[in-house]
Amino acid sequence: MQQDNNYKEDLDSGFNLKETFFRYLRKWPWFLIGVLSFFLLAFLYLRYSVPKYSASATIMVKDDKKGGMVSDLASLSEMDMMGGVKSTVDNEIEIIKSRTIIESAVRDLDLNVRYIRKGTVKAVDLYKKSPIKVVLSDEDLITNSSKFRVLYKGDNNYTLFDAEDNKLGTYKFGQVVKHKNGDFTILNQDSDNSGFDINFSISPILSVTQSYKSKLNVKLVDRTSVVQLSIVDPVKIRAEDFLNTVIANYNEDAKRDKGEVFKNTAEFINRRIELIMDELGDVEEEGEQYKKDKGLTDIVSEGSLFLQNASEFEKSFIETETQLRIVKSLKENVLESSNTDLIPANILAPTAVDATSASSLIDEYNTLMLRKNKIKLGATEENKQLININVQLTALKENIVANLDRLNNTLQIRKQDLNLQQRKVLGKIAEIPTQEREYKSISRQQNLKEAIFVYLLQKREETAISLASTTYNAKIIDPALSSDVPVSPKRRLIYITAILVGLIIPFSIIYLRDLLDTKLHGYRDLKHLPVPFLGDVPRTESSNELISLNSRSSTAESLRIVRTNLEFMLSQVPEGVAKTIFVTSTVPKEGKTFISVNLATTIALSGKKVMLIGMDIRNPKLDEYIDLPSKGLSNYISTTGTTLESYIVKQTGFDNFDVLPPGIIPPNPAELLMSSKIGELFNRLKSEYDYIIVDTAPVSLVTDTLIIAKYAHSVVYVARDGYLDKQMLTIPERLYEDKKLPNMAILLNDTNQKSGYGYGYGYGYGYGYGYGYGPEVKNRSLLDKILGRNK
Repeated sequence: MQQDNNYKEDLDSGFNLKETFFRYLRKWPWFLIGVLSFFLLAFLYLRYSVPKYSASATIMVKDDKKGGMVSDLASLSEMDMMGGVKSTVDNEIEIIKSRTIIESAVRDLDLNVRYIRKGTVKAVDLYKKSPIKVVLSDEDLITNSSKFRVLYKGDNNYTLFDAEDNKLGTYKFGQVVKHKNGDFTILNQDSDNSGFDINFSISPILSVTQSYKSKLNVKLVDRTSVVQLSIVDPVKIRAEDFLNTVIANYNEDAKRDKGEVFKNTAEFINRRIELIMDELGDVEEEGEQYKKDKGLTDIVSEGSLFLQNASEFEKSFIETETQLRIVKSLKENVLESSNTDLIPANILAPTAVDATSASSLIDEYNTLMLRKNKIKLGATEENKQLININVQLTALKENIVANLDRLNNTLQIRKQDLNLQQRKVLGKIAEIPTQEREYKSISRQQNLKEAIFVYLLQKREETAISLASTTYNAKIIDPALSSDVPVSPKRRLIYITAILVGLIIPFSIIYLRDLLDTKLHGYRDLKHLPVPFLGDVPRTESSNELISLNSRSSTAESLRIVRTNLEFMLSQVPEGVAKTIFVTSTVPKEGKTFISVNLATTIALSGKKVMLIGMDIRNPKLDEYIDLPSKGLSNYISTTGTTLESYIVKQTGFDNFDVLPPGIIPPNPAELLMSSKIGELFNRLKSEYDYIIVDTAPVSLVTDTLIIAKYAHSVVYVARDGYLDKQMLTIPERLYEDKKLPNMAILLNDTNQKSGYGYGYGYGYGYGYGYGYGPEVKNRSLLDKILGRNK
């Protein structure tokens, strides 16, 4: 079993690229038929298919969100006055691909109605070339597709047919046609009224929209704001019109949205202006009332004034306090002074009224005192003039004291007044931060409202300008343009694909056939066996071919080579002893009888005396090749009193070729072959002939061959190419290794040289023949030869 596994592994791993290539190459008719067939199919497909063209357009899209705020009003969005959010070009691509935009293009171009003129090979789409125009009463009511045929009848009349070519009626152009799927009117656009036969179809808007939506391709170009639109359509101008209409509708939609945005923005700004004006008026009134309530005009200026007043009050208070002290000191001096002392003059502030009067009295007193002192130098106390002066001085002194008292009272009142004013000013100064904070809050609201008011006025003007100069959202870089060469079907690709498929399918069939084929094919399946290889015999055209003299057939040549190889193998057989060759096989119908007969014939033609014995007595087939009597070997062995010569048949046309027929089929073949007469038979014949060729039974079915194998010098083991299962090659392998068959060698029979499985003698004729077990193989047809099969 280990050897069997090793053999199978070797068999599976054996791969010869050159051999495989030529094996497939010999099947060139398959590949030729495949290529021609698929090439023809490709030609017919291209002949009847409708070419499709690609149209493309390029636009540059502004990166603004439709329906939101445009860039000029982005600041309003930042103030959260509007809900717009800045978008990307990706959003605009989705808008272009939206059902709304595409549906509007379908409606504008009437793409839900198609006009067709049937030709001999293919139908022609009459986009913008139709002699009729179908006007739907309400295209939104169309829910099912309908097909019609219009046949012009003359006199502004036409006959209408449905999809099954049933006549619906005769109508006038412009007359409303009532139909279950929706009413419509057909208009005549053929100016020359030459007559026409037109087919048209009506489809629901939604289904047509979905169809074009799936065909429209919109993509961003290299991370820019440039967008490319493309579509594939059988009609070039329709593809261009569709793309241009989609772009136009997108721009109109964007412009309409922008106009709506500007309009809404203007209304919003006007409402805000009115509101801000009211709020601003309220804040201004609040500030005015606050100033009135607080007695303010300008808090900052008044604060500075209060500080200045406080400083002046402080200064005046100090001056008054100083004057009070001076007055007090001066009064004490006046009261304490004698009738000869002068009173200090010019020490009172001249600002006070009473101080001026007191200073005048003091000056008058001092003048009079100086006069007294002058008079006193020359007069006595009793001098009337001195007495009079003293009286005056006393009176002046009293007046001065009284005047100082009044001045003191005045200064005291002034001091109290200054103290009160100072406290008031200091109170005002203390209130200034609170008033300033409160007024700043009011002022802040006022400034904010004023800023918003001014800003809104500016934006109102900008919005009005933008509304008057609204532009499209997409700039057309390249308008729609169709390719001159159809993108579908791709002729070159289809032809190349057809050729490849035409090669691949035969290759796959051959490969799968070989993969699933477990039969023996050629020497490559035998070379791993330890059994010597004797040669191969190619297929013959005749199932019962017999080699004749000077035959140049491939069978004759191959058997001559086999004969030569056998001579080398049997070179050790002694002279005078017939070289005994058994011919057997694994199973019936492998051609062992054919080989036996023709091998014997080939040796006989070489001048050797040959005996051909039919020892396949279970299923004899020699009589299919040679005319033989029914009696033979089995009769000779099973009966007594008969001579061997009575059963030997001389082959016609040969002087040295005898045949011992197998005889009748016995009930006990194995027992007969074990008879001692078999040994006597071989001993006798070996002395009378040069070669003994024995046709024996297959070894896998019966033991007949093994019973008599001891009488053979060599055993030719026939294996039929394309017939024997490779799994059964283990049988000759074991027989060889167990030495059950002497000097055993394998002969490959019925090889097909064209299939690439032969051993390689190069005959290349591709013959065929049948074998004796079962029905004969008949001559093959040309198709069988191409496909490499037997009937």
